[in-house]
Amino acid sequence: MLPELEELLPEIKETTRVRTRRGYHYYFSLNGDYIKSTNSLFGKRLELRSNGNYVVAPPSIIKAHRYVYEVPLSKMLPIPKILIKKEKDPVSYVEGRKDKYYKMPKYHGQEVDCMRQILSRELEVGERDNGLFVLYNLLLQNNNEKDYSKNIVLTKNNSLTKPLNDKEIEEIFKKSYKYKCSSIREKLPFVNCDNCKFKFKGGKLKAGNILIRNLSKLKQISNTERGVVCLLGTIFDGEAVTINEIAMCAKMDCRIVKKAVEGLHEWGFKVNLKN
Repeated sequence: MLPELEELLPEIKETTRVRTRRGYHYYFSLNGDYIKSTNSLFGKRLELRSNGNYVVAPPSIIKAHRYVYEVPLSKMLPIPKILIKKEKDPVSYVEGRKDKYYKMPKYHGQEVDCMRQILSRELEVGERDNGLFVLYNLLLQNNNEKDYSKNIVLTKNNSLTKPLNDKEIEEIFKKSYKYKCSSIREKLPFVNCDNCKFKFKGGKLKAGNILIRNLSKLKQISNTERGVVCLLGTIFDGEAVTINEIAMCAKMDCRIVKKAVEGLHEWGFKVNLKN
């Protein structure tokens, strides 16, 4: 272990560590952050691998050397802040195309955090279609011109280690869909809404919200009815939903949710149900 590296990254003493043939591998969890791979970390002959790259891992054996954990995976620490990419615009790196980076054009709606997460993520094979389709439609929803939105999606696709082919990418542009927060989370489980300014229609409950409209009734309804109203006023704020969608989100039986919604109607709550 280099003394200067330990000084820059004191976390390496505690995080997951693997003994290799020539030294050590140190593991950190990304937690959605973007890290740029490099062969000269801090200007030294140190490799940093992330976003689509791979390393030899235990219990592999290379030239009679078995790779083993000296500190287990359960001890893995979050990526140190000093390694997190600070550039405002997401950039992706393609393995095999050395020194070639793709800087995304500016676009309307940069404060919509789910778009930033899609753009900064190395979309895997099972995520590409949904990720790029959601991205394209969110760009359109945020007042970007169609051709400009296509250009951003094509740039993102070209930045992937395994991009969609021409036919697959054309399918994305053939259809359109108006995405809501709940449907984005359903399509893309990796999306984290915690940092989005637009939670609850702009970060706060507005006057038209079902909770705000019915504050005086909340003490009178049942716990189940209150739970359903809380979901309708936060997760599904302003959206038309089905009984099944509410039940899945609440992890409740559909019959219980249906009865609760019927009870809310009797109390005068206007539940926006989708057929």
